[in-house]
Amino acid sequence: MPGSSDKVFDMREQPAGQRRARRRFPLSPRSARAWLYAAAPLILTGCSWDLLNPSGSIGVQTRNLIVLATALMLLVVIPVIILTLVFAWRYRETNTRAEYAPRWSHSTRIEVVVWGIPCVIVALLGIIIWDTTHKLDPFRPIESTVAPLEVDVVALDWKWLFIYPQYGVASLNELPIPVGTPINFRITAESTMNALFIPRLGSMVYAMSGMQTRLHLIADQPGVFDGRSAAYSGAGFSDMHFRTIATSRAEFDAWIARARASGNTLDDAAYRRLEQPSSKDPVTLYGKVSPRLFQGVVDQYMASNGEICRADSPVTLGAIAGANMPPLPASQPLER
Repeated sequence: MPGSSDKVFDMREQPAGQRRARRRFPLSPRSARAWLYAAAPLILTGCSWDLLNPSGSIGVQTRNLIVLATALMLLVVIPVIILTLVFAWRYRETNTRAEYAPRWSHSTRIEVVVWGIPCVIVALLGIIIWDTTHKLDPFRPIESTVAPLEVDVVALDWKWLFIYPQYGVASLNELPIPVGTPINFRITAESTMNALFIPRLGSMVYAMSGMQTRLHLIADQPGVFDGRSAAYSGAGFSDMHFRTIATSRAEFDAWIARARASGNTLDDAAYRRLEQPSSKDPVTLYGKVSPRLFQGVVDQYMASNGEICRADSPVTLGAIAGANMPPLPASQPLER
């Protein structure tokens, strides 16, 4: 066609230097592979090894469980990968020295190895996981001679509120704790479900609106550890971070004094402002906290005729008495 021949003619009329430059521009397959290999380590730059570098006893036990379970599973995975490559090479079409047995169908020794080893590994994993599930139960208190620190946590959109009921103070997006002291968390959420996660200290526990969960952690060495939400909760999720500052008892007491001197009060009106969706909020200290603020957040969906409908509330106890039902044990709080 005329247009095509004109186009070809124009390309041929270009100077040789331009033609050579255009030919050199695309990467050859060898160069592309070289650049790919060189850039491969960059993929790991976004990885964080906090979970494998713990700073507390719960984190150490969690790390050991992950490593042990992975090692046991690799006892199957690595031999399978190696044998797959060995069989593919040994029994390739061009290898005439390999035994050809088209009618072979069974080997007792192979069946024992193929089924026996995985069964043993699964049994070991079951025993280990059953044991560690009870030892690492988030509701299980940490045994220590040091009195624990109580912290009430409220997951807001998109920030974290930490209340220290023993001291009557609170902080936003910052969690100071003393080293060597068990931390007893009570956790809830204002609206969207979230998950409290401090990788260097251990377990992750979900925060759910209208419910209360528990978590027990401890920091065995001082440092600043990243905390985050581990459950997607909306537009501000990626900025829902906080700092966990593990310090000495003297430094922690000094922080409590600074919080009390901040002059801020966390009452119902201040909390209503906090519950409005926002992200990247600065660290804020509160020197006074309304009594039972945390319990009010948990109970906000449990009101019935002006009364809080809990297992131990007068409304529930009256209904049980009227129905001639056996009373609930006094030691059975409604935690989950």
